Amino acid sequence: MRIVFWGTPTFSLPALQAILGEGHDVVAVVTQPDRPAGRGHALTPPPVKKVAEVEGIAVLQPERARGPEFMAQLAALAPDLSVVAAFGQILRREVIDLPRLGTVNIHASLLPDLRGAAPVQWAIINGLEQTGVTIMRVVERLDAGPIIYQIPEPIGPEETARDLAARLAEVGAEALIEALALLEAEAAEEIPQDDTRATYAARLTHEDAHIDFAHSAGEIDRRIRGLDDAPGAWAIAGDAEVKLFRPLPHPDRTHDASPGTVLAAHADDALTGILVACGQGTICIREVKPAGRRRMTAADWVRGRGLAPGDRLR
Repeated sequence: MRIVFWGTPTFSLPALQAILGEGHDVVAVVTQPDRPAGRGHALTPPPVKKVAEVEGIAVLQPERARGPEFMAQLAALAPDLSVVAAFGQILRREVIDLPRLGTVNIHASLLPDLRGAAPVQWAIINGLEQTGVTIMRVVERLDAGPIIYQIPEPIGPEETARDLAARLAEVGAEALIEALALLEAEAAEEIPQDDTRATYAARLTHEDAHIDFAHSAGEIDRRIRGLDDAPGAWAIAGDAEVKLFRPLPHPDRTHDASPGTVLAAHADDALTGILVACGQGTICIREVKPAGRRRMTAADWVRGRGLAPGDRLR
């Protein structure tokens, strides 16, 4: 098939590589424009663009995937199908319907659960034991199109959003190849979603990532893991922001301290890190990233006088 591939971040790469590996003709990649990144704010191409250039695939980078000029470019490619994998823009109907077989999307949840921008993060935050990947037909409503293929995937008890997203990217590539085979054979059974069962995974903001230690240790554990590594869970230590990683909850440990109080702060890497009082139980923070510094073990931070027992995270 002649395929236009729409994707931007690292999550998109396994799907693109799988399509190429199956011998499909990727006639173009559509990705976001280069953006400033790093300390020098140098213009940096998206990961998908880098792979496309290595493979000799034409790259389109519209600020908005619309308008007469872009539509003419797309039509000239004469695609059979568009495949979307974390492209980063909402597509209009004229774009969705242009390929002969329409447009399909890789979504990192078992739809209709967790429609929206952050399904991997919310799966962990919500305490789900299972999520998965859905290949669905794209329609103008958010993640509401018919389901072509799904693969369930368990969520590990200490799994972070970064780890889960990497695994789901590989599972999504596998599911996509199965779906493409069904579409080519005209054997795909497209199952409408039950909108009454739909849940949503809204984009997470910086403020959403602020940890409230009045919650239980289990809730805080899931939120920290679900926000790793973007946007990154954070709290205020002293007068500065610090990001929190690698939590270890102790939900049944009792204490009489105010939530956010540091109960222990170890400078020994063999020990567990910073033990913090929660609304119910305690949680150990094993890695941190203070503002303007690298990610480090909590022990390194304590050695640098980051926190001491009796201090508070708020």
